[in-house]
Amino acid sequence: MNILHITNQLDVGGITSYVFSLAKGLKRKGHNVYIASSGGQLLDRFIEEGIEFIPIPILTKSEVSPKILASMFKLLKVIKQNHIDIIHAHSRTTQVLGCLLGRMTQARYISTCHGFFKMRFSRRMYHCWGQRVIAISEPVKTYLIRDFKLKEDEVKLIYHGINMEHFKGDLKDNAREQKKKLGLTASGPVIGITSRLADIKGHSYLIQAMPAILKEFPGAQLFIAGEGKMNKELEGLTRELGLQKNVLFISSCVKIEDALSVMDLFILPSLQEGLGLSLMEAMAVGLPVIGTNVGGIKDLIRHNINGLLVEPADTQALAAAILELLKNPAKAQSLGENAETFIKENFPFDRMISETEKVYSECLK
Repeated sequence: MNILHITNQLDVGGITSYVFSLAKGLKRKGHNVYIASSGGQLLDRFIEEGIEFIPIPILTKSEVSPKILASMFKLLKVIKQNHIDIIHAHSRTTQVLGCLLGRMTQARYISTCHGFFKMRFSRRMYHCWGQRVIAISEPVKTYLIRDFKLKEDEVKLIYHGINMEHFKGDLKDNAREQKKKLGLTASGPVIGITSRLADIKGHSYLIQAMPAILKEFPGAQLFIAGEGKMNKELEGLTRELGLQKNVLFISSCVKIEDALSVMDLFILPSLQEGLGLSLMEAMAVGLPVIGTNVGGIKDLIRHNINGLLVEPADTQALAAAILELLKNPAKAQSLGENAETFIKENFPFDRMISETEKVYSECLK
């Protein structure tokens, strides 16, 4: 098959990781894979895998942006020249673009819903989901059927598979070297999160939990890897609380395996979450994890079995959970080992690729 993926940008984040894993897996199974996007930090990884990049001016959040039309005219030529069979969109604005392209060409159009949209009238009337919609978690699937009134046979639940090749060997072997590179100088435990800096990810509650943690573990550090619109606000909160020495922001394009290698605990304090790819990656390497009792995170964490769950926006509960694991290394290790086993058994990479191929084939028939 000739497959065209469309996404707004290729910076660090869950959607980019999803698209990269899917495109890489499909390419290795013999399909011709193209990626249309405005580009970004991780573009080189796509090119290294032999995935052809088509630059388009789609860096917009507006569903009526003229950038969508400009991108459409460019991609019409690409679709015809390369005999594209499948158009696969990964965001709200690229869904509009994919829908237009699907109507104007012979290609079949589908989309993946990575989370939850605001309920706007235009989205109810002109939803642009495609012939099939892939939901990345059970809560997302339920949301599409209940709130957007999609038919159950139109929505296919396919979890993100974790490619364990990225996490071969013991990541802790190079932890000391990575800590020096990243500027983690304290001798205490490292609490970490890898996620875009958006209010919905709950970084502020994690920062606010740090004073309580530092009372009992003065050498603890919070390692925040990611970029986003909340960067200045979160840095301001850190200064306001006097935590500059204990909270480290890394906005550069650091490899996920390097970021995870320096952490002792991984926290995802989201207020809302479609699934939680960064959480899955942390679990895959055996890190003890703490997440909030929302969305797809509930599909991943079994409380007190492979991690801990706390209620969202509860700073005190978050601090208490972190301290519980820092004070009880044996429990933390047990939760981490169970987390790694859980991901290996339930989220195989090959299943994600084969189930997506099946959706494509159904659409072509």
